Amino acid sequence: MKKRTFLGLATSLALVLGSAAQAETTWKMATKMPVDSPEGQVFEKFAELTEEYTGGELKITVYPNEQLGKENAVLEQLQANIVQVYAEGFGYMKKWEPALGWLAGPYAFDDFGHWQRFMNSDTVKGWFDNAAEKSGVRPLGDPTLVLRGPFRVTVSNVPVKTAADYEGLKMRMHENKVAIDTWDRLGAEVITLPWTEVYQSISKGIVQAVNSPVALVESMRFNEVAPYIARMDEYWQSVGFMVNESALNALDEDTRAGLLKAYEDAGEMSQDLMFSVAEESIERMVADGAEYTVLDTAPLVEKMKAYYEEMAEKGELPEGFMEAVEAARAPAQ
Repeated sequence: MKKRTFLGLATSLALVLGSAAQAETTWKMATKMPVDSPEGQVFEKFAELTEEYTGGELKITVYPNEQLGKENAVLEQLQANIVQVYAEGFGYMKKWEPALGWLAGPYAFDDFGHWQRFMNSDTVKGWFDNAAEKSGVRPLGDPTLVLRGPFRVTVSNVPVKTAADYEGLKMRMHENKVAIDTWDRLGAEVITLPWTEVYQSISKGIVQAVNSPVALVESMRFNEVAPYIARMDEYWQSVGFMVNESALNALDEDTRAGLLKAYEDAGEMSQDLMFSVAEESIERMVADGAEYTVLDTAPLVEKMKAYYEEMAEKGELPEGFMEAVEAARAPAQ
């Protein structure tokens, strides 16, 4: 009798322990960034906070440096629920909803707040819903929280201090119709070149300027040949935490709440970290002889209004884009 009771207790204990082990969930998170980069630090913090805020119910293993493959391979794994989170630009979701290719329209937005309101508008939420319906992939929380960049600059070998200084400026551009049309409209002489050829092309006078996230200027050594750095906020970017919808829905309410809190806190960290890293980089470059300017972008936004109106008339903009941009604009004081 005692033996059978002992066996019964042992079996019950094993079942309880088995259920607890089963309750723990581990997600895979794919990224392109190295662990020690600012973005990489944010991703690691997100994983750490997720485990903390969910009481260990959800653990996230981060795979940096494209360990799980390039974009298309990871997006397929994300759809198949092999990978549960992919931290990259939302532009990759345009394969499921083409309108998502317009989330960072150059000079469509007055400032960061304007872009943030647009990104959280019903129109953009509808585009994300369309993508999710086709792919089973959607953003985790507010899509603007984790900053990338954190802002864009023009790096040039001649001073750029006002919007008028772009007139006739020989500017390197990547092969992208909207980018080329934008800077042609803003008066620059656009020359398309690979990113890796920029340094030599400026030093040889083939081009005078390049646009870049401020975070990349120092690492690419552009300031050595182009000592004028102008913050010009061409567009705003975020790192999308694209999540498998079925994996998200499978979490219980408390675990999902912990995951979202971890995401929000990681977003707060990203904004502090990205701006502090940018400020430190600018200080070093200025100490080495660079000149830093913050442009008034209002004339650039004004010039681009006509471009977007023409695109809308031709039917080349997503339906509702212009209306959503206008509705998100802050009322005049």
